Amino acid sequence: MEEPIISVQGLGKRYRLGVARPQGGSKLRAALRALASPFRYLRQSLSQAGEAEILWALKDVSFQVGQGEVLGIIGRNGAGKSTLLKVLARITDPTLGRAVLHGRVGCLLQVGTGFHPELSGRENTYLNGAIMGMKKAEIDRKFEEIMDFAGVERFVDTPVKYYSSGMYVRLAFAVAAHLEPEILIVDEVLAVGDAAFQKKCLGKMSHVAQEGRTVLFVSHNMEAILGLCSRALWLEAGQLVQDGDPQEVVQAYNRRCLEDVASLDEGLFQDYNRPGDGRLRFTGFGLRDGQGAATTFAVTGQTVDFVLPYVTQGQPVENVTVWMWIHDLMGRQMLCLWSKMTGQDFERLAPRGEVVCRVPRFPLVPGTYTMDFNAVINGIRADRLVGAARLEVMPGDFFGSGRDLRGPFVCDQDWSGQETAGEGRP
Repeated sequence: MEEPIISVQGLGKRYRLGVARPQGGSKLRAALRALASPFRYLRQSLSQAGEAEILWALKDVSFQVGQGEVLGIIGRNGAGKSTLLKVLARITDPTLGRAVLHGRVGCLLQVGTGFHPELSGRENTYLNGAIMGMKKAEIDRKFEEIMDFAGVERFVDTPVKYYSSGMYVRLAFAVAAHLEPEILIVDEVLAVGDAAFQKKCLGKMSHVAQEGRTVLFVSHNMEAILGLCSRALWLEAGQLVQDGDPQEVVQAYNRRCLEDVASLDEGLFQDYNRPGDGRLRFTGFGLRDGQGAATTFAVTGQTVDFVLPYVTQGQPVENVTVWMWIHDLMGRQMLCLWSKMTGQDFERLAPRGEVVCRVPRFPLVPGTYTMDFNAVINGIRADRLVGAARLEVMPGDFFGSGRDLRGPFVCDQDWSGQETAGEGRP
């Protein structure tokens, strides 16, 4: 079996919080107290240490990465992702365990990592290459390519302290990616660049991986994780929750995030400070099956009613448009249900009632989704709820074939073969 290029075993990183160190004159007073009464000072110090809060940013994390793998690392803020990368990049030492990396490491953990603000873009490029162990001839060979990728040729001899944050991150990424490290470590710094540059960076990381080099990538952009990574790690509170196929790991992570905020969703319907002038407010959400019975899920291929109870300000309202957006767990818009699209806007709605949208053959495949709701009266928004409902879709035999469903949604289709004139061979 090929030896992994990265091996992490029982990694832990501990920080002590809650005890402020003395500053200024207090340092002198503390020293005098220690000299006057050393045993009392020692007892007080131990007592303060015991009261300090211990934070494990990482706890018993173990995994291995093979050469050429693109590993995505996901998790909420404070989960330990950046701490893990700092340990792997040798910026901070672990408290427990060990991490072994084979080969040169290029890292981009924050804007301008490893750059000296007084040096120019040219000088910082050569400085970073030297830190990575590269010879000047190697950097010379890559220099023009780096400048072209970063798009900072005009400012190459300007001190980087005058660069904008976008210029900083473009040059820093270009240096880290082009100086041929065996391992490239990238934190969520690509969010600083514009959309075109982010796409360019993702393409470069994919190219780096195709060349057999290894990429570790932290991001909150789940589409980037799915599109780029061959494997994903999910960290939660410093611990490794799941390691495996990116699609499975991302779906599990997003499902956990949905579960954690589920209790807040009901509160959205009671929040009357939400967008809209309030002439109509949705008060809840429900589902009914084709027979009119209440249900907690939709079934692919079966009839489902989306029910939105509402109230007005005590008077009927006229010329009302209602629409619902259904999103997948990556936040992508999957289906729009819109009364205007079908020519069925409401000429008049009573002061209290419910709006119902029936979908005869529900097209989305099984999974978990979120829903947004909107109401507009005479072209002016009356109500808007984002992520207010969670929709579970269960498997159904859409085509009556007993076959599995593929793709994000399904539609009616009919296949046939027809004879055409001519020979069988092209």
